[in-house]
Parts: sequence; structure tokens; C-alpha cells
Amino acid sequence: MSNFKIWERFGVEMEFMIVDRDTLNVLPRADVPLGKDKDGNQLSDVEYDDIGLSNELVSHVLEFKCAHPKSTFDGLGKRFFHEIRRANKKLEKINAMLLPSACHPFMDPAEMQLWPYDCLDIYQTYDRIFNCKGHGWANLQSTHLNLSFDGDEEFGELHAAIRLLLPLIPAIAASSPYLDGKYTGYRDARIEVYRHNQDKVPEITGQVIPEQAYSYDEYNKMIFDKVKKAIAPYDTEHLLNHFFLNSRGAIARFDRGAIEIRLVDIQECPNADIAIVELEIATLKAIVNGKFAASRENASAANSVPHTLKEYREFLRNFDTTRLAELLAKTVKDAENATIDWQEYLSVFGMNFATSPATTSTASTVTAGDIWKHIYSVVKNDLTEVSQSFMEKMLERGTLSSALYRALGDAPAHEAFVTEYKKLANCLAHNRLYGINE
Repeated sequence: MSNFKIWERFGVEMEFMIVDRDTLNVLPRADVPLGKDKDGNQLSDVEYDDIGLSNELVSHVLEFKCAHPKSTFDGLGKRFFHEIRRANKKLEKINAMLLPSACHPFMDPAEMQLWPYDCLDIYQTYDRIFNCKGHGWANLQSTHLNLSFDGDEEFGELHAAIRLLLPLIPAIAASSPYLDGKYTGYRDARIEVYRHNQDKVPEITGQVIPEQAYSYDEYNKMIFDKVKKAIAPYDTEHLLNHFFLNSRGAIARFDRGAIEIRLVDIQECPNADIAIVELEIATLKAIVNGKFAASRENASAANSVPHTLKEYREFLRNFDTTRLAELLAKTVKDAENATIDWQEYLSVFGMNFATSPATTSTASTVTAGDIWKHIYSVVKNDLTEVSQSFMEKMLERGTLSSALYRALGDAPAHEAFVTEYKKLANCLAHNRLYGINE
């Protein structure tokens, strides 16, 4: 994305599990949809027009992504869906299929197999250092959003806004309530295990919320230098690149002029993922451009935020990393039902405790779901019509994680998991929402 200005280009990546069509057991068969070249060599990447397919790390996950930076969402959900159907048709020959949601509910991660082709030496290094046979490596499927920026000024504006958005993401995107055949106690178990998968070298993930770094030099000093120093005793062959090692919830890719947001759990169908991605971008634009500040609902909220755009953007940079991480921990646990009592944070979105019309909770708190409903009311016209239709149903239903929990409860029988997650696979096969009567 080098040389593209802020908001000019984006890229989307979606990851899905490959499972047996009958048992839903994980199958390490990404080789089937990726295919072979003309000489019979296994491919690790393939492109179909503007959508690419690839594999990373484990053999039971297939990634779909924009092959080139995009400037419009028109028809993008359909394009992803077309390639998902193509892959499913190939997998059908071995009685396999793609399964959505961010965590398989009953897989044993010890059964994970590394992708044995391209980049195997890198994957083996990760496995040697961190042991990838755990949920935090072997059972994580997500949707990544890459956003362009050009230069330090645009990076600072974008990074400040992303830091504020990250704690809210599980409240709109959580889809992973189950691991090891039972409820984890977290609506977003993927992020909970993700934030611990590299505890051996804690500098790699940090607090998931990135530090207050708003230029290349600041980022290099606060993050990259610490990551490189911390990994050095383990990576004696120098195989691990610091751009890829950095595992915060949003990572700066200065090598390609983009920030990659990594906290979105994969949803049940591509139109749902695209709706969330569109809402992310619209929200970030509104934060950076002061749209929420301009739509403040009351004097109290207005008085807590600087009035000039320059002062406002400086205000956005001052939010403490630890406190944002604490807020993320709440939404990881409770998703849209997490309560938020941080007035300064609410003021970023032009909200106040008791006077927000979307508020469904007590006068002294607002839920993360309330915030998303308010955000959507402000930015909905910036989404495509398809995404508006999907997002309105998703906001009414709640997160996919909460919908799954309502259907399955705390300790479902194995057969119940198979039945319900087959419904998710059917949603993916038809590009429709789960738990919605249509």
C-alpha cells in the first residue's frame, strides 16, 4: 500500500477452518483448495482475479484476502463469497468444508500440523520457541483490516484513532465463546488466548493495545527495538522479522504504508465480515475528523472535548494504554454487554452516561453495545446498502458469540456442537446471518 494516502486504500483478510463435513473434526487439508502448479508442486498462494488464497502456519486454515489494495467495497462481499464457494467445491471432493467462527469449539490443538511447504523454517522456529500446539496458535481465525497511510502525520492520526477503537471490537465481532467442549467464560476466547500465546516473550504482544507511538521513530523505540532485543536469545538464526513478530491488536507495517487491525473474530459469512470492516473504517474516519465531537448530544459531553480539530486530535493521543487494555479485557469477557463507566472515553464518541438515547443500561453506565448502536446511528450512511442491512440485523441480534451462547449454554453435548456449528457452515455456504429469521 506504499504511497497511498490515509483512507485511499484498504485490504481485507479472512481465515476459515477446514473440517470434516460430518464430524466437524479439523482436517489439515489446505493443500486441496490451493492446488499445485504446472510442475506438480504444492502452491501456498494462488490468486483468482482480485481475491487471493493462502495458508499461514497451520495446515487446517485457509485465508482469503484482497490480492491488491482496494478503494471501494462495492461487490467485495460477493467476490469473497464466490471464492469461498469455489474452495468449498474443491473440499467437497474429500468430504471437507470451510467452517466459520473464530475458534473451533472442541478441537484438540495438540493435533495441529504445521504447513509443510513455504516458510516451514519460520513456522518451525515459532513452534520451537512458543509451542504452537495450543489454542493461541492452532485455533484462531480472524478478519484483518489493513488501512493505508502516508508519512508520520497520517500514521499518528490513524494510530491514535485505532487505539481507541480496539477495545470496542469484541463488542461487535466476538464469535468465540467455546474451547475444549465448554463455555470459556469469555465471549471472545480467541483474543483471551491470543494475548497469552507469547507470554514467554511478553514484549511481542505487549498489552494488545499498542503503545502511544505516533511516528516511525516513536514506534521503533517503543515497540520494534524492544521486540528485537527480547526475541534475539531465542531466534539465533534471525528468521523472525520484527514486522511479523509484533502481535499487538493493531500492527504498523511501515514497510508497506499500512496499519493492520487484527482483533476482529471471523464471522459466519463474508457479508457480515465486510459489514464490520466497513463500520470500522467509518468509525475511524469519524474519530479522526471529529464527526462524533460535532454530533455531541449534550453540553457535558461537549465540555469535556477540545473544540478545535488540532486540539481534539491531540486529545485523542492522550489515552492511557493500560486503561484501554482494561477496557478491552471487559469486552473480551462480556462483548456487547460489557459496561463502560469511563466518561472521558465516552466523550470521544459524543456520548454521556444518562442522556444517550441508545442507552439500555442504568443511568451510571453505558454498555459497549450501546456505544456501537450510537456509532452506527452517526456513520450508517457511510456504509454500503448491503452492509447497512447486515449491520442493523447484527446490532439487533447481538454478537455471533452471544447468539451461539443463547443456543448452546455453558456445557453443550458434543452432538449439540456438531448440530449448531453445521448451521454456521451453512450460513457460510449461503452468505447469510446466523440466528436471524429471514
